[in-house]
Amino acid sequence: MAKKETNAKSFILRIDSETMSAIEAWAEDEFRSTNGQLQWIIAEALRKAGRLPKKKKAASKKSKEEDESNLIEEKKKDEE
Repeated sequence: MAKKETNAKSFILRIDSETMSAIEAWAEDEFRSTNGQLQWIIAEALRKAGRLPKKKKAASKKSKEEDESNLIEEKKKDEE
């Protein structure tokens, strides 16, 4: 299986057994690994707290279509 994240860092986490059991059960309910569940929990907490850098918004489908249309028109003009 290929690695998803090449910039992932490993570290040791000490956690009480009750909390770990709850995380493992939650991960199973969500069809995730325990590690994946912990990553998701942390990412969600960071997102909700506004601690993650803003992602660039992807161009909308409409603007992509407009760009393609403009390129086609420019090509036609160049050919004339």
